[in-house]
Amino acid sequence: MKMTSLLACLIFLGVFSSRAQTSTRVRLFPDASETPPGTNFTAAVELTMAPGWHTYWRSPGDAGQPTKIAWTLPPGFSAGAIQWPVPEKLIEEDLIVNASSGVATLLIPVSVEAGVAAGRYDLSAKVSWLECEKSCIKGTKTVTASIVVGPNRTASPESEAVALAKAKIPPPADFPVSAAWIDSGDATNRTLSVKFASTGGSWDLFPDRNSEGAWSGRPQLEKSGSDTVIKVAFTPFEKEWPTNVSGLLVRDVKTAGSAAFEFSVPIASVALAAATGGAGAASDTPAEVASESNSFLGYLVGAFLGGLILNIMPCVLPVIALKILGFVGQASQNPGRVRTMGLVYGAGVLASFLALALLVIGVKAAGGTASWGMQFQNPKFLVAMTALVVLVSLNLFGVFEVVLGGGAMQSASDLAGKEGLAGAFFNGVLATLLATPCTAPFLGVSLGFALAQPSLQIVLFFLVAGLGLAFPYVLLCWQPAWLRYLPKPGNWMVSFKVAMGFPVLATGLWLFTLTTSHYGADRILWLALFLVTLSMAAWVYGRFVQTARSGAISGWVAFAAILAVGYFWFLEGELKWRQPPSRTRTTAHSGPINWENWSTDAVQRLRQSGRPVLVDFTADWCTTCQINKRRAIEVKPVIEKIQALNVAPLIGDFSFEDEKIAAELKRFKRAGVPLVLVYPADISKPPVVLPDGVFSPSTMIAALENAAGR
Repeated sequence: MKMTSLLACLIFLGVFSSRAQTSTRVRLFPDASETPPGTNFTAAVELTMAPGWHTYWRSPGDAGQPTKIAWTLPPGFSAGAIQWPVPEKLIEEDLIVNASSGVATLLIPVSVEAGVAAGRYDLSAKVSWLECEKSCIKGTKTVTASIVVGPNRTASPESEAVALAKAKIPPPADFPVSAAWIDSGDATNRTLSVKFASTGGSWDLFPDRNSEGAWSGRPQLEKSGSDTVIKVAFTPFEKEWPTNVSGLLVRDVKTAGSAAFEFSVPIASVALAAATGGAGAASDTPAEVASESNSFLGYLVGAFLGGLILNIMPCVLPVIALKILGFVGQASQNPGRVRTMGLVYGAGVLASFLALALLVIGVKAAGGTASWGMQFQNPKFLVAMTALVVLVSLNLFGVFEVVLGGGAMQSASDLAGKEGLAGAFFNGVLATLLATPCTAPFLGVSLGFALAQPSLQIVLFFLVAGLGLAFPYVLLCWQPAWLRYLPKPGNWMVSFKVAMGFPVLATGLWLFTLTTSHYGADRILWLALFLVTLSMAAWVYGRFVQTARSGAISGWVAFAAILAVGYFWFLEGELKWRQPPSRTRTTAHSGPINWENWSTDAVQRLRQSGRPVLVDFTADWCTTCQINKRRAIEVKPVIEKIQALNVAPLIGDFSFEDEKIAAELKRFKRAGVPLVLVYPADISKPPVVLPDGVFSPSTMIAALENAAGR
């Protein structure tokens, strides 16, 4: 250990007795004189120091002790974590300490349970601190205050002072922050780099104390392109290196434009830090990264596995059924043709993923924020997809057949070949379109990483995910011998094909329900009428055009007339599908949980009041989100746990375009919803991030208990 540790010990052992009395004055006051049961208020502990004296911050630095508060509260009252103002950095000899001088106001959120009876209640706090000038003195004082529990919320005479103190509490960083070791170090020392985007100014770092060692030396400020990098040394106690760092980033200390931000991020490894200018990827989940190449390869593998897992997600199941039917039909065909069909299906998937990648690149180039499944926020896309899927179901029911040419018997084999290849390609496209409302394990994180990369890497990641989606079918087609394990072709295939029309029709019904929030319940009837006329036109086409021996012209006329009525009257005239009204979600969702709408301000406000916060970023069109909601969030054990731990539930609805939610998803390296976070009440601690796929109620409960410190 450095000489600083020895000096710190000498200070603590030698000078406490140099003065008998402390000079720091302490008082306790709440921001309310009366508050209703089931609410929160803020208690303030104010320390006023004599000139030249100081007390210490939560992480005192090379010497000192943080101020502590031990509460004695009435039954039904509970105190949260201390919220600290921004400290000063003082240098004494070679010691660097984080301290407060003058007046330091510590804020503590206090909650009152709903069952607390009306009356006056006394609050008691035993405050312990260390005050130093040239010598140090330990101080202890018990301070008291009272508050009335009653029907009204009444501000106390000190409420304005509490409000001023709240304005000085640093908020969580609203910009990406990352950290990494920049050297392998040795048994006694290692350097950490904290990297973040900034618009200039002089920055300083106040790291929180760490149980595995001590920060030493003054942080060094550097620039890396448009980013700011701060480096600080760390000395371990027993050769253990921390995996997470938290603290304050402070800009322009002691100036009128000073600003401070709380942060907490995992620490990446050496090679990744060196390759990225001193910091690893920003994230709020603990992670160990071996090297940049391994990280990049790992994300690619995650994209492939995510695409592979999409095959068993509910969105894609109807298309899987069609592929099984296709495999049975191909089992007796020439192996070369079977391989060709598989490759064409894979080409359809890859072409669709390439189109999605180009869409993402275009949105980014235009200054927007891209996300996985963003096309489902577009009501015109939903209308077109609903009509397409309904037509696919009608085709499976046998209402009409899809052919690409005439029906001459002598060219039947050629037409079948063209139809088969076109059908294979279309199935690949349809599988991709139906996969985008779902996210699979690995996929969200990998594509979230990809969205922050250059254009060529975005294309690479999307194509690898497409390879994962297409892989099982391409593999089966490349090994036609495996198809012999499928049932032999027969009349059962006709019944199976019709049966598969029902899950496809159910998919169309689901897509139809998504349009309601965009067009409103008063206009959605016209979309339903359009789908009816579209179905009728498809029946006329199949019955009087495709199968008619003569009189096909009259069939074509009836088909065109019905389709024109449906489109120009219902779709264009009444629904006005190309001019959807501007809509956003303005009210919280109803249900067994009393959700409130998410905002960064709401998260901060609730955490400052001493409550853990559950945030569910979701969307109506996200199948994975809805599965988690019904099976792992809005279930009785989880609801009871939310109530028992006084967790505040917030919902971020991504059904519509929302730049703030898109930015939050990007901050957590997610390509899209779902993203479920549980924030501890202690604002210095990072949120618990739940898995990016389907999870269980036990996982949800464990995250809630973790955040509540249970």
